[in-house]
Formats: sequence, C-alpha cells, structure tokens
Amino acid sequence: MRGERVVAEQQNKAQEQDINQLRKVRREKLADLQANGKDPYVITKYDVTAHAQEVKDRYAELEGKMVSVAGRVMQKRVMGKASFCNILDQSGNIQSYVARDSIGEEAYKDFKKLDIGDIVGIEGEVFTTKTGEISIHASAVKLLSKSLQILPEKYHGLTNTDMRYRQRYVDLIMNMDARDTFIKRSKILSSIRRYLDNEGFMEVETPMLVQNAGGAAARPFETHFNALNEDLKLRISLELYLKRLIVGGLEKVYEIGRVFRNEGLDTRHNPEFTLMELYQAYTDYNGMMDLTENLYRYVAQDVLGTTTITYNGVEMDLGKPFERITMVDAVKKYAGVDWNEVTTLKQARELAKEHHVEFEERHKKGDILALFFEEFAEEHLIQPTFVTDHPIEISPLTKKKPENPEYVERFEFFMNGWEMANAYSELNDPIDQRERFKAQEELLAQGDDEANTTDEDFLNALEIGMPPTGGIGFGIDRMCMLLTDSAAIRDVLLFPTMKSMGAAKNEANNAAQSAPVEKTVEKAIAEVKETYDFSNVEVEPLFKDMVDFDTFSKSDFRAVKVKECEAVPKSKKLLKFVLDDGSGVDRVILSGIHDYYEPEFLVGKTLLAITNLPPRKMMGIDSCGMIISATHLVEGREGLNVLILDDKIPAGAKLY
Repeated sequence: MRGERVVAEQQNKAQEQDINQLRKVRREKLADLQANGKDPYVITKYDVTAHAQEVKDRYAELEGKMVSVAGRVMQKRVMGKASFCNILDQSGNIQSYVARDSIGEEAYKDFKKLDIGDIVGIEGEVFTTKTGEISIHASAVKLLSKSLQILPEKYHGLTNTDMRYRQRYVDLIMNMDARDTFIKRSKILSSIRRYLDNEGFMEVETPMLVQNAGGAAARPFETHFNALNEDLKLRISLELYLKRLIVGGLEKVYEIGRVFRNEGLDTRHNPEFTLMELYQAYTDYNGMMDLTENLYRYVAQDVLGTTTITYNGVEMDLGKPFERITMVDAVKKYAGVDWNEVTTLKQARELAKEHHVEFEERHKKGDILALFFEEFAEEHLIQPTFVTDHPIEISPLTKKKPENPEYVERFEFFMNGWEMANAYSELNDPIDQRERFKAQEELLAQGDDEANTTDEDFLNALEIGMPPTGGIGFGIDRMCMLLTDSAAIRDVLLFPTMKSMGAAKNEANNAAQSAPVEKTVEKAIAEVKETYDFSNVEVEPLFKDMVDFDTFSKSDFRAVKVKECEAVPKSKKLLKFVLDDGSGVDRVILSGIHDYYEPEFLVGKTLLAITNLPPRKMMGIDSCGMIISATHLVEGREGLNVLILDDKIPAGAKLY
C-alpha cells in the first residue's frame, strides 16, 4: 500500500512539473510576440460577421462567401503546408482549413505556434471539405488573446465537480452540457417575463438591504451600513415591499431577484438564490393556481417545445390539469392519519410520538400537521400538484378560511417531491396582521430564529388599505433544475456559493481592505494569524470509571474518506455522510454537526469513525456508525471540532 502511494505521489509531482513547464513555454511565446510588435493584448476589437452555428444553419446562402468568426482554439492539426483548427464561439464549434499559401508564410508560422485555448479571429470563405464538414477556408488568422493556462484534456473535460463550480469559465469551455443548461436558464427567464408582460404584469425592483427581513421563515444575513451607523439585513423575501405597491395602486406587479437566507447548502439550497414573486389585486389563491398552471405550461412549451418533461428518468406531464389536494387530505392519504379528528395539542403530540415524527415544545397542533405532511406526503408528490389549505400556525401572512379559521387560503405547488411555489390569498386585515406578528415575536423569544418580526411601516400600509390580493413566490432555480434535468442547484447557478479555498488569504484580504491605507498586505496577514486562547474553555471531566481493555478493543476505529455529505431534509442539525471505509461498500453515517460545519467543507476529508456499532434509525435513515468529534464549552455554549486526519491515511486504516 505504501509503495502504491509513493508511486502515485511521484506521478502527481511529475505531472505538475510538466504543466509548469507548459505554462513557462506559453509565457515565453507571449514575450516573443510582444518583442516582435505582435502583442495580442493591445487589440481592442475584431469585426465578427457570423457565428459558428449560423454558418452551418445558413450554409446554402453562405457557401462561397466570406465571413469572419472569432473564438477559442479547441483543436489544431498541423500537416506541413496546410492545417486544420477547430474554434469554439458562443454558438458552438466550427472547423477552419488554414493553408500557408492562403494566409502567407509569416502568418502560417505564427499559426503553427498557437496553443489550445488561444482566442483567434478567422476570416475566410465558407466551404465543405471532402468528408462533408462545413468549414471556413481561412484567408487570415489573427491572434486576439493569448491563453497562459492549460485547459483540461479534451476527451475527459473538467470532471472534478468542485472545480467545475469554482472555475465555471473553464466548465463552460469544456462542457457543452453546462453551456446548454445556462442558455436554457436564460431562455426560461425571458419566457417567464414574456408571459407575465402579456398578462399585464409590471416588473419592478425593491430593496435588497432592509431593516426588517420579513415575508418568509428564514434566518437573514446581517451587515452594517457605515454612513448611517445602522445595522441592516439582506432580504429573505420580496413580499412586503411588493404588497406596498399593491396598496399604492399598482394592480399587477412582479419581481425576479436574488434573496439571501443564512442557512445550509445542499443539492436544493444555496444561500443566495433567485426568487420570483408576483401579486395581483382582486383575485385569490385560486387565481394564483390558474396562473401557475398556465405559466409552467407556457414556459415548458416555449423553451423545450413540449409540456412533458423528464427529470432523472421520471416523466412529468405539465399538459394535464394539475392535481389539487388539501394538506389534511394529503396526510390522510399518505400517513393514514385523519387530522379532522385531532382536536387538541395533546392528541397531536401523541400521534407524533406514535409515528416517530420529531417536534419541539413550542410546536402547536398546526405545526405538527405540517411536520406530518413533510414526513409522509411530500416525497409522493411527483406529478404537478397543488397542496392547499395550510394550518394558520405556519402561515402568518395569509387570510383565514372563512368557514374554518384554523386553516388559511394558501397552497404550495409540488413537482418531483419538491416545493416549487408558495401562494396565498393575502392577508389585508391590519388588526389581524398585527396579532400574527405578535405571535411571531413570541416564537422568536422562544428561540425560533426564523420567525418574523413586526414591520410597522408595512402595517401602516395595510391601514391605508390593500384590496383583496393573490400572491405567489416561485423558486426559479428549482424550476430551472427540472426543465434542464440538472441534479443539483449548483448546476443551474453560474457561480454558486463555495467555501474559500484559501481561508487565511481571504482573511488577510478582508483585513487589508478594512485597514488604513498605509497598512501592507504582509502586516494584515500577520494581524490575522490565528491564535488560540483556551482560558475560557471548559472540557468535560475525565471519566473515573475504568473500562476493561477487552471491551474497549472491540470498538473498531477506522479512517474514512467522505465521498458525499449533505444536509438531512427536515433536520436543522443532521448531516448525512456517504463514506469510503475501505471495505468497497459505501457506509452511511448521520451526525448532528450541521451547526458547526457546512457539508461542502467536509467532502473529500479524511475523518475518524467507529464502524462496528449497530445501525441506528435517525429521521428514517439507518446510521451505521459514529463520526468522532471533540466537544467543549465556551461561556456556556457548546463548541465542536470534527477530528480531521491527514489525507495520506488510506480509507479503512485501523486506529489503535
């Protein structure tokens, strides 16, 4: 094993040396160009008359005519006096035939020195090669920008998922599927706007920096505005400002914009994401259902050319009428519990315990109904489904149902088991709204950091008078995931949130930016050098009871490599690890450390685990072992550090 590791390390070192040499050669080529008055970086423009796909689509009319295209060199085959190169522009690839006699001897020498990744402009005549490929017979080739880095090898592309997200610019060059996804995303947004504009809606913009981050159950990001010496928050929703516009007499408004929630990262969540909210006066949540159904159908047909979509191999039909079911009926259907027969909080808690649904002391009867729905019903809602009539406890901004005030006129739209949209008959009673805010403040005091706070200006707007209104919020990123068959939200975000690769460097940069001008980066780095003060740290007393050696030795401590890590749905604390324990079979362990670590940070790390514990069910998932962490107290609050081992330790190594 040690010999294999040494060989692998030597190969990696040799490969890095080869890449460094290639980079050095490219810089020498650039220096030579600049010394000979051919610096590509001084060029400010190039006249592009056609794109690659346009040449192919319009070949009948462009054959024999001159065009000029520009793009990145992706392939080059030099064959004496004539060569071929393939360039990539926004629309795709096109081949060019480059002959010495056509572009001149000096220019041909320069062409032969081009590297993969260089950006060039090619002017020439459109023709078809003997093999039938539409190409451009170059009469001039111009280097527009020199690539000093090495692109990934063509046939394997950029396959490292983490690097694809961090270096999206390389991903877009190497992976045509990624490029197609983001082109479709742009078309989806354009299609949404087209539909709403045609329906008479007006697009507006509202503040991102707010004093009161309301309109959703989420924890906000906080910041400080120096000029006003005031703490502000990044918005978590668009709702409260858009309703102010309804009060102002704008009867149909919508906004598509970024919102920010200080929560976890997983395949469906990113701390900043794109939300669309719209509000329409003189309608209710039934009107919002009709709008949602028509909008989804329109966008799918417009962008994909069909109303039947396939996600992860499962077909979903947007062409049929969407199913409508109340939350109470959904729980009855999938959990076998009739909530109409639950009359007290005590009954609700007993049912929760009986069905292993975890709840908190502050949860009321309606909260527990929602937990039942999440636990038993959500995963079954694959086809487009409206789940209606939610309990009032989880809907502080929604009108009560006149015939049953324990429930509100609200729906959530589900596809693929995911919540895709959330809509209300909006609450426009300012007295009722104040009482709801008061209830939210009480939850906040009980430790619910996602509860709303009272927004006095919004209440003032309601007192001015808001007409009956229907409102809805759409998760645009999830919509894009479904319509592009993308497995994770990061696949539809050009630049998803990632943990910094150089934390110390990042801290130094931050310190340098906030420091007085005369401070140097070196001083800033010295100032942020991490030190540890254990004077206020408490640790548990050592055990006094002895454990016999035979018992202890039966605990199988192993080094494990983290293959995957994600937040467990419906749990704020649990992370689900998929681990390589050296056995060849993936091991799943759940650990309650989400308060201390984001999943992405732990992927690829080498941890320590006990691997011979009996499986323990947590949130319906078998956890087969225990991740080892160190805990301590700081000023009465628990601190925790996962034990991260040296990556040189192989998976399955036994610890003694």
